[in-house]
Amino acid sequence: MKTTKLVKLALMLTAAFLFVKCSNSPKSDTATTDTAKAVDSTATAEANTLNVDAASSKVTWVGTKLAGKHNGTFDVKEGTLSVKEGKIVGGNFIIDIKSLKDLDIPAEKEGNAKLVGHLLSKDFFEAEKFPTSTFEVVSVEEYNAENDKDREKLDKEYSLENPTHMITGNLELKGVKKSIKFPAKVTMADGSVTAEAKFNINRKDWGMSYGADESLKDKFIRPTVHIGLNITAKK
Repeated sequence: MKTTKLVKLALMLTAAFLFVKCSNSPKSDTATTDTAKAVDSTATAEANTLNVDAASSKVTWVGTKLAGKHNGTFDVKEGTLSVKEGKIVGGNFIIDIKSLKDLDIPAEKEGNAKLVGHLLSKDFFEAEKFPTSTFEVVSVEEYNAENDKDREKLDKEYSLENPTHMITGNLELKGVKKSIKFPAKVTMADGSVTAEAKFNINRKDWGMSYGADESLKDKFIRPTVHIGLNITAKK
């Protein structure tokens, strides 16, 4: 009898541990968020302009709640990157908010359309009023290796292994523009540029507070959202 009770207790504790573990926000770099920064228009003088390849560029997202998580993508509509002397000195790209997809629920399931509809509603992105989001480059600096001291604690799936640069840019979402600074891996080869980044932001900074009150308990939706960027630009 005692053995049976101990087994049940162990199973309950294991279930509780897995519940907490799977619902945590990804351990990733947290983007530094601030007021929007001025863009130096002279920085792109005499720079080469590369066009963002929408077909090979993508924005990913992960949102978590106490009961689990959802993940998906946004399409990139268009954009440019300015390159001078082997460095990114400016640029911008447009994210198609209405292209939002959820990947963890099968597309044919009713729950998929329900979730996507909710995310595109006024509770979150309000896509009818704000169909696009824009990111503009403010500065791109060499990555300081001193920032690596805590990187071993990050989830490998949601963080970069060897960042090369720190990117600062203005993210405009739902009519709110904020500057964000995050590590990235920038690769230049054969006239093309690829910039990859993985970081967390707080959706409340852009006016999305739905479900972010912890008093909601099991209906609580964490304000932390994980963002992945994979942007390719070519001549």
